[in-house]
Amino acid sequence: MRTSLVLLAARLLDPVTGGFLPETALAVSGGRTVALGDDREIRALADASTTVIDLKGAVVTPGLVDGHIHPVTGAEMTGGLDLSGCTDLAGVREALAAEVRKLTPGAWLRAWGLDPNAFGDAPVASASLSPVLDDVPALLRLFDAHSMLASPRALELAGVDGPRTFDQAAEVVCDADGRPTGLLLEEAACELVERAAPRPTRQECRERLAAALRSMAAAGLTGGHAMDANGDSLALYADLDAAGDLPLRLRVAPWCQPGADSEAVRELIAQQGRGGSLWRTEGVKLFMDGTIDNGTAWLERPDCHGESTHSFWPDPAAYTRVIGELHDAGVPTATHAIGDAAVRHVLDAVERARSAGGPDVRHRVEHIETVPDDTVARFAELGVVASMQPTHCTDFTRADHTDNWSRRLGEERASHAWRCRDLWDAGARVVLGSDWPISPFPPLGVMAAARHRRPGRDLTQPPHGPGQALTALETLQGMTVNAAWAAGEEHEAGRIALGHRADFTVFADSPLTTPAVDLPELPVLLTVVDGRTTHRAASL
Repeated sequence: MRTSLVLLAARLLDPVTGGFLPETALAVSGGRTVALGDDREIRALADASTTVIDLKGAVVTPGLVDGHIHPVTGAEMTGGLDLSGCTDLAGVREALAAEVRKLTPGAWLRAWGLDPNAFGDAPVASASLSPVLDDVPALLRLFDAHSMLASPRALELAGVDGPRTFDQAAEVVCDADGRPTGLLLEEAACELVERAAPRPTRQECRERLAAALRSMAAAGLTGGHAMDANGDSLALYADLDAAGDLPLRLRVAPWCQPGADSEAVRELIAQQGRGGSLWRTEGVKLFMDGTIDNGTAWLERPDCHGESTHSFWPDPAAYTRVIGELHDAGVPTATHAIGDAAVRHVLDAVERARSAGGPDVRHRVEHIETVPDDTVARFAELGVVASMQPTHCTDFTRADHTDNWSRRLGEERASHAWRCRDLWDAGARVVLGSDWPISPFPPLGVMAAARHRRPGRDLTQPPHGPGQALTALETLQGMTVNAAWAAGEEHEAGRIALGHRADFTVFADSPLTTPAVDLPELPVLLTVVDGRTTHRAASL
């Protein structure tokens, strides 16, 4: 047997039991684990062409997989000014002013990560950033990536001078006189101004994507469920894969937008299974609503501003029809559903599709930020995956409910936020992810947040919903065995076992015994994808 990689002196962690395997070494051939045993017998399988790594007692887990990530969009979006650390308007203005001083005349300013909480009680509008941006074409993405703040000059260059009508739930927010405030809600509105701004070249996109993926590998990620395939995404993945520069295994779900007719659905079905050695198109991403922070979620009762009352699909029945068509074709779906009404409608649509028979398809709901008790149990009953991003809760809401998200919902619903514990205990398959670029991608930060429920930037703050915390073992399962199950890959991924994929993450110590507050700093020593080393620490 010809082996390509041998790992010795390891502690092999089983994410199902939480215990270590009796073996201390493994061998890889053809991208699969082909032998498990003690150091002596596994070392004997190596020849001159084998890479042999002595891990000196380090802990090996199955490769960590981010259950919800946007690699290409994130790589493009994070190319501008990072405003995620700004907590008030003074900080935002200061950061923008410093960036403006670097610009050449007429150049566009791009920024991302803007938190609406920085505006306090003031409306999210470009007037709040005057005079810093008055003469500068600027696009500032809010942290949720569902909204954007455009400067007056950017609106002028894009020819946006009043309200617009869209085929989906989107809006150019205007004042009482019909003048745009600068706030653009949802992608269709944002695109009106985006298309007037300079775009990065194909080469720039490739370089940014490659750099982002390398950073993910260094953070311990071996894979991701990529929730978009817009623009050149698939071509970029193919390019990196062909060149041997794709360091993550990616499962890509292209979008299905409102208004999609049967022909569009057939095209999505035809795309399934296309890909390369480390990526493939599998599944379809849909949106049932927007975000609570923007007032574009779909709630069973309006928020405190009377907003978040409508589905992203103008006709929710059309969404139900599309889910049925995809289900009948054996295509798994992942639906963005944040508000309680949105989540309920998705579950209703899946139940209707299942009742008609057909193949066994694993559908998902993404985000699930607030749901009532009667919705929780339905996830397990219907076999629907609960895809959760705990850092959305910890980084953008507050335990005292003084944040924008919580104030919009009110005390009752804000107290039912990101119900990871309840969903887990009800028997749902909970998969964890970052939703990068919305939140940082390092998986240890995601796992830590699910355990301590505190903001990563200030761990002295009280936890938001501590009763919804997961255990250390559950968080590891949420990024290994559960992610594999959601992808229908439980027989070849998510565990360290003979015949399984050789995707591993190696830590200096066990993520199960490392305190949650210290977990983000646990050193990642080695990352292996398909038997190939994608990251190796200098100390190893």
